[in-house]
Amino acid sequence: MRPDEAARLIDLVHTHGSPCYVHRLDRIRAAAAELRAAVPADAELFYSLKANPHPLVVEQITRLGLRAEASSTGELRTALAAGQRPDQVLYTGPGKTPAEVTEAVASGVELFSVESVTDYQRVADLAEDAGTRVRCLARVNAGQATAGPGLRMSGAPSQFGTDLDRIGELRHPDRDRFAPLIGCHVFSATNIADGDALAREFAVGARAAAQAARSLGIEPSLVDLGGGFGSPFARPGNRSAYPHLRAALTGLLDAEFPTWRTGAVRPAFESGRFLTGESGTLLCTVLDVKQSRDRTYVVLDAGTNVLGGYTGLGRLLPPRAVPTVLSTPDLPGEPRPLDLVGPLCTPADVLARAVTMPVPPPGSVLAIPNVGAYGLTAALTGFLSRPLPAVVVLDGGGETPASARPPGRHYPESPPPVLSPLPARTIG
Repeated sequence: MRPDEAARLIDLVHTHGSPCYVHRLDRIRAAAAELRAAVPADAELFYSLKANPHPLVVEQITRLGLRAEASSTGELRTALAAGQRPDQVLYTGPGKTPAEVTEAVASGVELFSVESVTDYQRVADLAEDAGTRVRCLARVNAGQATAGPGLRMSGAPSQFGTDLDRIGELRHPDRDRFAPLIGCHVFSATNIADGDALAREFAVGARAAAQAARSLGIEPSLVDLGGGFGSPFARPGNRSAYPHLRAALTGLLDAEFPTWRTGAVRPAFESGRFLTGESGTLLCTVLDVKQSRDRTYVVLDAGTNVLGGYTGLGRLLPPRAVPTVLSTPDLPGEPRPLDLVGPLCTPADVLARAVTMPVPPPGSVLAIPNVGAYGLTAALTGFLSRPLPAVVVLDGGGETPASARPPGRHYPESPPPVLSPLPARTIG
């Protein structure tokens, strides 16, 4: 990192407090352009708000022409406030309550991904109660999975979707009156860096969607093949590149949905991590350095209450943060294994084990890169009622303050942003 960039980030900490998230809208624009180049030109793109529901992030995504994929009333409200048209929102989730479906329908949402007979019946009944008509995608749990990294969402027993061999159970004329099935939805796995592996996942999903459509007796008009586009988390690196994916997807669609080129079938893809991951940096401060037997612990003011990456959702990703030291870049001493831990009263509050770096003294400011997705929103924000971090949004080189959420406000007074979006400070 250049000295001027490090100095600017340190200034943000001095102004807004530590810990502090910094999001860059220009990086989101670059990621969106790369994603569009990786999929067929006429494909729909959905942004998964669960990755980062910050209002200014969602507003930027909306300006780029991407549609919102929401899985809660909080996400839906954020999407609508950011300018999303309700009839363009895809509402998903394996456990939709009657209250949230009712609110979504009343808000004008017209497209739902339904995950079971019960889920589909609930959506259809509530649409009928509202005297309106919605459209549904049947979410399919594909019957096989390809080998590869990432969090699996199908291809095995799962709470997501309906197994392919049972998908025909969704057919019912009464449901079809107010909530016709107009397509299929699949989502195989997450964060797949290798382009060939990702293409194989999409192939499995496309074949499952085509078979599901036949079982349902429908001619699909929309097929959502999910996502899985890769981006590093909490360590240096760049978004995955997929130079051959568009050609692979084009051939796949030709094989499974031959009418897609006429517009009869619209392919769709989803992304959260790829679009926003690289845009975010977490700034935090070293509180203490302590030795315990053969291990050196660097205690930070940010732990799993601030940086999630799914650590707050069952520790599904190992703690592997690799920070850059901003305030004292020329550290004395040789690099050695350090454990980066947070301030919480639990031994599970670990951001990295045995990361090799020089020992940063107390007061040092660290920058953890690539945390624009699943950072704060996948963290243990309610644990110990510690303050939420400040959030700064940058766009370009200028610095023009907008609205702000002051640091130091505690969780009981300020709900996590997935429920009530954080106010923002925009610079530039």
